[in-house]
Amino acid sequence: MRMGRTVLEAKRYGIYSCGRQTLLEEVAREILERDVSALVVVEDDGSLAGVISRTDLLRACTEREDWASLPVFAYMSKEVVTVHPQTLLRDVADLLLQNHIHRVIVVRQEGDKLRPVAVVSDGDFIYHMMKEDN
Repeated sequence: MRMGRTVLEAKRYGIYSCGRQTLLEEVAREILERDVSALVVVEDDGSLAGVISRTDLLRACTEREDWASLPVFAYMSKEVVTVHPQTLLRDVADLLLQNHIHRVIVVRQEGDKLRPVAVVSDGDFIYHMMKEDN
């Protein structure tokens, strides 16, 4: 994988997202159907609010019998590691490793808000590592 490339050069844009009020059952279904590890949580205006992951769902399920009927904001991660489209892939890899996380959200600054435009995960790195080696 060419780590000197930017996120913009290496990643197709687009995200799977949900709103803060989305029920956890809907999130679990979407994660399963899309075969992704998380959804980006957005505010009504499309700006970044957080991330809800499979791990967050597991935590909800073990803590509450009524987990499925709870809104996303009850279990989402509000602290999100973000990068801009011009960020180098080597810097994204460093962020993943240093923060012990599986994904970063690629954002575009719009005034005082961050608009999510893509997700780069550790799985993306593995995919490109294997694709370029074969």
